[in-house]
Amino acid sequence: MVDMSTTLGPASFPNPVFTASGCAAAGQELAQFFDVAALGGVVTKSIMLEARSGRATPRMAETPSGMLNSIGLQGPGIDAFLDKDLPWLADRGARAVVSIAGGTVEEYAKLAQKLRGRPGLAMVEVNISCPNVEDRGQVFACDPRASSEVVAAVRAKVAADVPVFAKLSPDVTDITAIARACVDAGATGLSVINTLLGLAIDTTTMRPVLGGVTGGLSGPAIRPVAVRCVWQVRQALPDVPILGMGGIRTGLDALEFVLAGASAVSVGTTVFGDPTAPVRVLAELEHALEVRGFARFADAVGLAHRPPELRVPEDADPPGDLLPEGAP
Repeated sequence: MVDMSTTLGPASFPNPVFTASGCAAAGQELAQFFDVAALGGVVTKSIMLEARSGRATPRMAETPSGMLNSIGLQGPGIDAFLDKDLPWLADRGARAVVSIAGGTVEEYAKLAQKLRGRPGLAMVEVNISCPNVEDRGQVFACDPRASSEVVAAVRAKVAADVPVFAKLSPDVTDITAIARACVDAGATGLSVINTLLGLAIDTTTMRPVLGGVTGGLSGPAIRPVAVRCVWQVRQALPDVPILGMGGIRTGLDALEFVLAGASAVSVGTTVFGDPTAPVRVLAELEHALEVRGFARFADAVGLAHRPPELRVPEDADPPGDLLPEGAP
């Protein structure tokens, strides 16, 4: 058996596989397929101060090896979330990673304040891929100063023993510049990456497919971009924990992120086709580590950055079957 435990700053988790924000609300939809407490953590859909109806329909469109979504952060607002969703996760022993989003620095601070001291809160993920209404719609995650202001405001309101992770956008020239700004402002770690901005046009109607015109691209199509971003952030900030995500479908996909430097991974878009994907990926990842001779998950984190002679445990057996029998 492999010790699959991991740490993200001051917090410890029994294993490194989490859900991804926006793909399973607050976990209740997945509970009919597996015990949500079996995962390292459940990352909630991004919560805002007030209830939101979201963007115009259509909101989703399939693309080659991926999916575009333009949901618009639809949700019940923080108060309803705290009344129903967070207690539901706490009652089941799940470790809740609450994603928050806002249009101003003040909104992020208010959200963080409302989360302070809540039972079941394991971590806060700050979704900074939102337009800054105070700066002509500039997305927070695309500007180091704006990103740092949001992170600093959240960090000031969240209890010191609760990790604060900033979720980075790949739609920037230098993701490490944003990463450094967030860490300097107090981020415990970094979630890498959010979706890529994309657009699809219906050649029959000759109009954009999505009601909101643009949308976030996710799924296997973005995995190489996500792995590159994890790699770059790990190289620039080797001591900062990373929660990696972007197109993970299998345990070997997850292992790629881990080797690039992620201390945990989030499984998202693939749950639409396989609701059991998070627990399946966890089993496949553990098996992949076992056949490679690892006794601890932590020993694989960032291993691809090390010199070749330090990459494989000395007592490792030659790799056998890379996945459990019957796995895709």
